Amino acid sequence: MARSQHVARKRFGQHFLSDGGIVDAIVREIAPQPGDAMVEIGPGLAALTQPLVERLGRLTVIELDRDLARRLRAHEQLQVIEADVLNVDFEALSTELKTATGRPLRVVGNLPYNISTPILFHLLPSAPLIADQHFMLQKEVVDRMVAVPSTAAFGRLSVMLQWRYAMDNVLAVPPESFDPPPRVQSAVVRMVPHASPAALDDKLLSEMVQVAFSQRRKLLRHTLGKWLDEKAYSGDFNVQRRAEEVPVAQYIALAQAVGA
Repeated sequence: MARSQHVARKRFGQHFLSDGGIVDAIVREIAPQPGDAMVEIGPGLAALTQPLVERLGRLTVIELDRDLARRLRAHEQLQVIEADVLNVDFEALSTELKTATGRPLRVVGNLPYNISTPILFHLLPSAPLIADQHFMLQKEVVDRMVAVPSTAAFGRLSVMLQWRYAMDNVLAVPPESFDPPPRVQSAVVRMVPHASPAALDDKLLSEMVQVAFSQRRKLLRHTLGKWLDEKAYSGDFNVQRRAEEVPVAQYIALAQAVGA
């Protein structure tokens, strides 16, 4: 699909990969195998789509832009879902593709940076059905995803995703790899769902972590401490710390205890 045929639309957060070397590097990280059940979010001008489908044989793509979706339908090896990815039922899609291929779902994509975090949370409930995810994201978001405690990047996104996935920043991508170039650095993250994640109420964990990080500079007794009192929690948890000082495992244990 020629770049000159399509003008990037700001409302869709479109930045199209144009660096062949970076595309090859991403494909190597994904390591697609013939017959894999794979879905690509935001294929755009098919820079990543084409090398993927050549290796897979078939590929399902999710594209919101109707002009791009129309062009993608001309490719006989693509199944095109024209929709907002936030409205796509990934559990149903996983079941459909596993029935066809006998393999668990793999998800890839250059995610629209303006809605990347909502997409990550939208996929979270489907993690048990997914083999792995490889996403291009704003580097700042990837840094938050893989952050360790007691760092500025560690926050709600770190806790919620590290509970459910093992994650690695696998590739740095400079702005000049895109057309038009974004104003930020980018990175590719690999997300592999934990086979046996801690059993808990994910909504309770999300609420708890959101409260904890609502005032990062204050001690937790001002935020989470009050929340725990409201939940009538009488267990032992040190609230004389800031939210970023609490390891993921302790947030998980607290959510399990409160929800018990």
